[in-house]
Amino acid sequence: MKTTSSPFVALQHRNFRLLWTGQLISFSGSMMQNAAILWQVSLLVPEDQKAIALGLVGVVRVVPIIIFSMISGVVADALDRRKLMLITQTGMMAVAALLTIVTFSGLTVVWPIYLLAALGAAFGSFDGPARQSLVPNLVPREHLPNAISLNTIMFQVASVTGPAVGGLLIGGLGVGWAYALNAVSFLFVIMALALMRDLPQRTESERSEISWRAAAEGLRYVFTAPLIRSSMLLDFFATFFASATALLPIFAQDILKVGPQGYGLLSAAPSVGAMLTSLVMVRAIEHMNQRGEIMLWAVLGYGLATVVFGFSRNFWLTFVCLALTGATDTVSMVIRNIIRQLSTPDHLRGRMTSVNMMFFMGGPQLGELEAGAVAQAFGSVVSVVTGGIGCLLATAWVAWQTPELRLYRRDAPMLAGQAAD
Repeated sequence: MKTTSSPFVALQHRNFRLLWTGQLISFSGSMMQNAAILWQVSLLVPEDQKAIALGLVGVVRVVPIIIFSMISGVVADALDRRKLMLITQTGMMAVAALLTIVTFSGLTVVWPIYLLAALGAAFGSFDGPARQSLVPNLVPREHLPNAISLNTIMFQVASVTGPAVGGLLIGGLGVGWAYALNAVSFLFVIMALALMRDLPQRTESERSEISWRAAAEGLRYVFTAPLIRSSMLLDFFATFFASATALLPIFAQDILKVGPQGYGLLSAAPSVGAMLTSLVMVRAIEHMNQRGEIMLWAVLGYGLATVVFGFSRNFWLTFVCLALTGATDTVSMVIRNIIRQLSTPDHLRGRMTSVNMMFFMGGPQLGELEAGAVAQAFGSVVSVVTGGIGCLLATAWVAWQTPELRLYRRDAPMLAGQAAD
């Protein structure tokens, strides 16, 4: 792989720069909406049902992912990925607009929020494979690790600004304005997609057919590739056990007593750590040799920070612990994404991404249900602490089962298909 002296070299490519900028704005709105949904649900249900109601937010989001994930990957490999994103982004914008309308209409029951959250997740299940499969076609192959690192920075900046601004909006103007601003934010990605020029065109032979046979081909590829399979399992188990974000309203309201502004800051804390780490990773990733070991140690750090967070009764200690979860998760995420993108042929990227989406999104969403159920039965502290311990045990198991992951190095063979010039 050719190294580059610039940590922002991928942004020199116009199409990638357009998408990166549009997503920075849109993801900020989406992170704001995610925080707003949890806050609104916590206000609409009785006190004794709050934990399980927050956990159900994860369930309604993960069900569409499970239902559509395989077919969405096939669609991304069969159709024009840019045009597919135009459809999915428009759909998610419509969902945000509907959330705005029902909230400003004086919503008093929680089921419309669940329904619209599920609809947004359905559009997202098609958007993810199309978007992630498009990125390798926007930059030359040698700039793909840099593009992945820059996307991580973009996502984490959005995750910081979104909840923080959302907390201010919720506290000052109300939840509805967070949804309204998110609806507007989708326009920036739609404009970016419309302005793209000279995208590489795939031939008919490079596109898959839309069939169950094509879906099975994607599954077979993922589960027979040890590195990809183990990285997905690591992602799933870590986020399933240590997914405490859904309980943040309880910690903010009942344990730390910091109100909506404090809740916004705590929601943004993981992304503060992640953003700072991303700035280091964008240059350091080129020089990391023992990438497998670094990734495993990062996930262990994620679980340990979660355990301390569960015990904390101090706002700033909690903030630091949450920031550490974001920092360690970023190290792991960048390395995982590089492994998958550089090891997957272009004609299988959509399907690989759709399978990964079940692990990447299914883990934290199901983890929110698990966290809510345990919190309902034993309390929020027990839920978070035991989840962190579960993360540590799961990471040790994956590391023991997959020596290929422990031994993964920077100079591992790259099997990715041809990217853009």
